[in-house]
Amino acid sequence: MSFSATVLTLYPDMFPGPLGVSLAGRAREEGKWDIDAVQIRDFAQDKHRTVDDTPAGGGAGMVLKVDVLARAIDHARGAGPMGRPVIAMTPRGKPLTQSRVRELAAGPGVIVLCGRFEGFDERIFAGRDVEEVSMGDIILSGGEPAAIMMLDACIRLLPGVMGAASSGDDESFENGLLEYPHYTRPNDWEGRLIPEVLRSGDHGKIDAWRKQQARDDTRSRRPDLWERYGGASGQSASGARRKTKDLGQ
Repeated sequence: MSFSATVLTLYPDMFPGPLGVSLAGRAREEGKWDIDAVQIRDFAQDKHRTVDDTPAGGGAGMVLKVDVLARAIDHARGAGPMGRPVIAMTPRGKPLTQSRVRELAAGPGVIVLCGRFEGFDERIFAGRDVEEVSMGDIILSGGEPAAIMMLDACIRLLPGVMGAASSGDDESFENGLLEYPHYTRPNDWEGRLIPEVLRSGDHGKIDAWRKQQARDDTRSRRPDLWERYGGASGQSASGARRKTKDLGQ
């Protein structure tokens, strides 16, 4: 069964967008996943196809209407595989983690709700069991770029998309750490050399160097990840088991 994504949006022409090229695009052509971008406005019932209204209690901006959103979600649930979670892209949501991405990628797919204006009528979350997800402490013009980011993170984990099953094992967040730095030819660029150990041919030393670099970079750049990594007992931040015991803490 392929991974099925339904995106509820006011701008369906934004999809597949970047998901139509490179690894994701090729995987889609091969039938590993599919996407359906659905116009939220189609579920408005007045002659003007109104999807938003002024905030209750006053204030600037407009809010997406709960009744329109509910009809769109109900349609998506009935038109695709059973059991797909509904995820609303919103800065008020819980930050997306690699662990959650892995859970989503292992399932039948996802229904993504993209916001605009001042956001969603709060009642939709409990009324339709909608999970709120944030891509970071930033504000975008709408949920569509965030949806593309989340879907890309899921699609690359689908079987056969990255080729070798181990392709992503050492990437940032997969083992609870940032990924180690990479280099390639030329060896000498403007007086900056590739580290000697990477040219030594000693794979044991190279592996040890990479692990230490991952620890050092995580400790200095992301102390929040480092603290979580040090407190875990054999489990990575992504939910995958660590293969080796960390002796460098």
